Amino acid sequence: MANVAKMVSWSGREGEAEGQGEATPLLNGTGGGAAAPPRQLTPSSSSLRLGRMSYVDLDDEHEPEMDPPRAHPNEIPHSEKVLSLKYESLDYDNCENQLFLDEEKRIKHTAFRTVEIRRWVICAMIGILTGLVACFIDIVVEYIAGLKYKVVKGNIDKFTKTGGLSFSLLLWATLNASIVMVGSVIVAFIEPVAAGSGIPQIKCYLNGVKIPHVVRLKTLVVKVCGVIFSVVGGLAVGKEGPMIHSGAVIAAGISQGRSTSLKRDFKIFEYFRRDTEKRDFVSAGAAAGVSAAFGAPVGGVLFSLEEGASFWNQFLTWRIFFASMISTFTLNSILSIYKGNPWDLSSPGLINFGRFDSEKMGYTFQEIPIFIFMGVVGGVLGAMFNALNYWLTMFRIRYIHRPCLQVIEAMLVGAVTAAVAFVMIYTSADCQPLQGSGMAYSLQLFCPDGEYNSMAAAFFNTPEKSVVRLFHDPPGTYDPMTLGLFTLMYFFLACWTYGLTVSAGVFIPSLLIGAAWGRLFGISLSYMTSGWIWADPGKYALMGAAAQLGGIVRMTLSLTVIMMEATGNVTYGFPIMLVLMTAKIVGDYFVEGLYDMHIQLQSVPFLHWEAPVTSHSFTAREVMSTPVTSLRRIEKVGVIVDILSDTSSNHNGFPVVESIPGSDQAAGLRGLILRSQLIVLLKHKVFVERANLSLVQRRLKLKDFRDAYPRFPPIQSIHVSQDERECMMDLTEFMNPSPYTVPLEATLTRVYKLFRALGLRHLVVVDNHNQVVGLVTRKDLARYRLGKEGLEELPLAQT
Repeated sequence: MANVAKMVSWSGREGEAEGQGEATPLLNGTGGGAAAPPRQLTPSSSSLRLGRMSYVDLDDEHEPEMDPPRAHPNEIPHSEKVLSLKYESLDYDNCENQLFLDEEKRIKHTAFRTVEIRRWVICAMIGILTGLVACFIDIVVEYIAGLKYKVVKGNIDKFTKTGGLSFSLLLWATLNASIVMVGSVIVAFIEPVAAGSGIPQIKCYLNGVKIPHVVRLKTLVVKVCGVIFSVVGGLAVGKEGPMIHSGAVIAAGISQGRSTSLKRDFKIFEYFRRDTEKRDFVSAGAAAGVSAAFGAPVGGVLFSLEEGASFWNQFLTWRIFFASMISTFTLNSILSIYKGNPWDLSSPGLINFGRFDSEKMGYTFQEIPIFIFMGVVGGVLGAMFNALNYWLTMFRIRYIHRPCLQVIEAMLVGAVTAAVAFVMIYTSADCQPLQGSGMAYSLQLFCPDGEYNSMAAAFFNTPEKSVVRLFHDPPGTYDPMTLGLFTLMYFFLACWTYGLTVSAGVFIPSLLIGAAWGRLFGISLSYMTSGWIWADPGKYALMGAAAQLGGIVRMTLSLTVIMMEATGNVTYGFPIMLVLMTAKIVGDYFVEGLYDMHIQLQSVPFLHWEAPVTSHSFTAREVMSTPVTSLRRIEKVGVIVDILSDTSSNHNGFPVVESIPGSDQAAGLRGLILRSQLIVLLKHKVFVERANLSLVQRRLKLKDFRDAYPRFPPIQSIHVSQDERECMMDLTEFMNPSPYTVPLEATLTRVYKLFRALGLRHLVVVDNHNQVVGLVTRKDLARYRLGKEGLEELPLAQT
């Protein structure tokens, strides 16, 4: 028996393909070796392959008997140069079979208007619930963090006078580690897909990849609780990023009118129970999450467009904008009431950067090259951040793959973060006078009365409040040495923290790092120019924050608008745009963006907007999978059951073929039917007798398919007797009679555009006689990737 090791994935579930009822575990290597390297492709070498699937067989049949299998290997060999067979595609192309067409013809014009009104109602509900979840997170974080900071501050103030500050350090580290442990345990042991910000997973979902458990209710509960404990635990994280995932889960649940986790069906919104409609609402949920996080409804719409959505139109834009506005308004209203100012709507998002005064902090033409230079710095630092996090993530996948080890690492990071903060604050001699408003939790330590420790203003607070202070504190508040040391230490802490098994985002830590070195840059500039730059250093803190965040996540359009809306100032739109564009160009020269990098590390078959360059040399003949398992229009039940039960294949789409009566030609393509449809037909026993093909036991409706969506039962759970195996099944009414097809000589670029733009799951390749010769799926296209030496073909990992 081979010693087989499974790769740690977002879902943490081994061998589970959600909604398909089939086990396709991802194996990236055996106990003694790694996956095969990617093949370098040339037109001549690829043409010899003629469409064979490129699999990596990682079972070692000749492994010695003396090497017993280990349940938990110490090291998991892993390579990002592999595509996972674990992830299935979503069906973003409507199946226009006879049932669908009959239902659409029965719906009158007024009924269509009712459906459209329901879409707007769902978007409003998405906005309201996303805003309420954001309020809950903000209020609970503020309350628990306040208690923690008061306890630690009182302890530090006490032992500063009497001595024994080591006890204060121990208390702070213990509190952090204990709180982080709770947040990590619920993620690692209950729902691992709730780890991180969730943005890479939602990008994959909107791209058409089915990530197991990503939009379930349990994931939302763990996400919300996890991010609260992560932020309160003092980690270098923010609560804004996970709001995008939370909004997407809310949207997916509301739009279906039921909860499969709670096994409750409210019998509403049944029309929207298909992947196409669900995708549009998830786009609205992601936008509502951004809007609630930053108070930026337009930025939320642009984020959903730039980072996620695979489909877009004018009506969808309006609905998403509506959901974003409702989300911001809900959050604003609830927080205003909570803060005792019910008529003062001044809290549009979880973080408010505060308003920048254009008169005091304007910019001149001479400063534009300085902003571009800051963009270059942000791109370089962002590339360094991503490169370090890449190697750290590879280490985690290989060695820290057990839940208990993941929890221990999270606790260690929490304790180290507290220890570093304490030592930095203790050794800092940067004392500043208390301002009029003062700090929420100002630490005096060894500073004179009426003054506070400046390092504590950055470390001893939630990251959101530290960002705002760096933006708006008056000149002279921070010593350059304080900012430099803080930037250096927080950079490595944030890099170490991202990727832990906790719910956390990278937006706020990136902004905080950038704001610190940006303010330091502004102070240094004023020293060098002897007062020529008269503006507040907060302006450079803003530009540094934009540069750092842009260098890490590589967002441009949406991030520009988010920063403008969060600051309430259009004046800085142009310099922010310049900074972000420069940071993206410089960062892309070195490594990918953080989200794309983590998608690649998880071996997800992600399709970008355009096909890889130099792919015109390849045709559908080289790309397609063959041979194809086809079904006849009237097929024997036993044949269908055997095909679906075959563990050696996990096909989810089957071309339906039929020969013309009285013709010598082979069977031509008549349609396409999905595995999920066949399972529903078998479950409801939609068979016809052998002797009388016109006798149908029961006529199905689209409702039967929608009731089974999205978790179709496994074929093993459906009992078919020996007599029923001899019956026939007529697929005419249920198959898609007009699937998309391409000829053998269609170029890879053309196939890619058609597949990506239409959100297809299967693309049939036919010859000149309309006979099926191959099938193109997402993995067939995603395995072609542009590498350093040209177009590479990535292997597919299977057992």
